[in-house]
Amino acid sequence: MASRCCRAAAASLGRKPPPPPSLPTPQLLPQLPLGPSRRRQQSSWATAARVAQHVAGTPPPGSPIALDPFQTVAREMKALTGNLRQLLGSGHPTLDTVAKYYTQSEGKYVRPMLVLLMSRATARTPQRRAHSPRPVAVDVDRPLTRPAILADENPHTPLSRLDSAAADPVDSDILPSQRRLAEITELIHTASLLHDDVIDHSVARRGAPSANVAFGNKMAVLAGDFLLGRASVALARLRDPEVTELLATVIANLVEGEFMQLQNTARDEKSPQWSEDALAYYLQKTYLKSASLISKSCRAAAILGGSSPEVVEASYLYGKNLGLAFQLVDDMLDYTVSGAELGKPAGADLELGLATAPLLFAWKDDADLGKLVGRKFSAEGDVQRVSWQRPLVALADSVDG
Repeated sequence: MASRCCRAAAASLGRKPPPPPSLPTPQLLPQLPLGPSRRRQQSSWATAARVAQHVAGTPPPGSPIALDPFQTVAREMKALTGNLRQLLGSGHPTLDTVAKYYTQSEGKYVRPMLVLLMSRATARTPQRRAHSPRPVAVDVDRPLTRPAILADENPHTPLSRLDSAAADPVDSDILPSQRRLAEITELIHTASLLHDDVIDHSVARRGAPSANVAFGNKMAVLAGDFLLGRASVALARLRDPEVTELLATVIANLVEGEFMQLQNTARDEKSPQWSEDALAYYLQKTYLKSASLISKSCRAAAILGGSSPEVVEASYLYGKNLGLAFQLVDDMLDYTVSGAELGKPAGADLELGLATAPLLFAWKDDADLGKLVGRKFSAEGDVQRVSWQRPLVALADSVDG
């Protein structure tokens, strides 16, 4: 069921595009996902998408979702990695290496891909003013301040200009500002990966040692800060205050969500009783950590495209619900799929002391789980007890119902 929802959600962004160029088609399968650490070899989003696609199989002939919607942004995605590395360039050799570390292993770039898909989907929707042309393309590399002031004592500070041929296809209906927004979204996500890996003492990321292991905690944190700084500069050059406000709020949301994840319930009781408030707390935390970036970047894409208020609001709600749905699927897979299939240890959330949706639903029917939730599964045998129980009956009832 979840897989069909994922396919339908992605396909709903598509329209009938011109025939795509004969370039390699990126797959849905970076982050970062946002979510618990110890995501080894693949991001949680990549795993959720891969398993969902495996369950769904190939759409039947004539199906409305038979066309891979991601094929429509293959050209834009091709330039993404190179552009990101240029945005992250630094004159300091060590900082340059650490900042670009997670771009060395090719991520799947789910979040920027969604921004590009939303940009294309809204290209022919109603505009803010009837019969008004689409917004004029802005030079997303042109600084607001004199380069001499920005460079000052550091000639490597200004963002380098990107290859216009790769970054600005002349026949694309996705604006340069929307393509830059996709890159900014990935910069923010990658910064969150660098910080999360330090917080959660991760040892691997995308099949390689995590940045905190390879370079140390201090350098990983500073590299994450550097990414946020470069994202902020690129964001300012979009010259849209509302979009700047949205993406700045995302950064605050990521921190707020991480603080909420420090406890499993709002009052952090030692022996909490199940209530609807526990599920509401989990969903709020999940939105802040996972869905905020997707929802607000989808909204920003529609704003940059000059869409009407109704389309802007629909774009935001789409991103919000899709972001929540993906994290719910990922949390479910932590209980339902083996470590070999996940490409990471199953039950990693429990080891981190996290009570996610499957356990919350099981807790409703088993009050004794409240003590384990309260102590964050820290006592000897807690993780094994929940793993043996595999509390999926309640989850299955809630999903299938």
